[in-house]
Amino acid sequence: MNNVVSALNENLQIAYRKAIDADQALNTLQSDGKGKFQTIFGDETVFTSRSKRFKEYVEEVAGDVALLQQQDATLSKQAQQEKLTVIVKKLQLLLTTLEQFKLSLAGKS
Repeated sequence: MNNVVSALNENLQIAYRKAIDADQALNTLQSDGKGKFQTIFGDETVFTSRSKRFKEYVEEVAGDVALLQQQDATLSKQAQQEKLTVIVKKLQLLLTTLEQFKLSLAGKS
């Protein structure tokens, strides 16, 4: 499990750096009167957070990874796998959305 957690943390670092850049771009867009949305991800998502910024979603995934790591010894293999599946889905959705956002900004330059 340590290798998996390590890989998740590496991807979280990438997501965090991208989220900071994306959030700065969103701040600029909003100050220009654009970006009038309520949340990045809608109600039909694996995230429990609801935010206009990416950083909060990265923090949610980081919290999930930390909790999984803390509960490693007490969870059954099936429970670990279920939690891991949700974490990977969140991380994948987050990274994909960050990349799409970056590409949409590049297309407008």
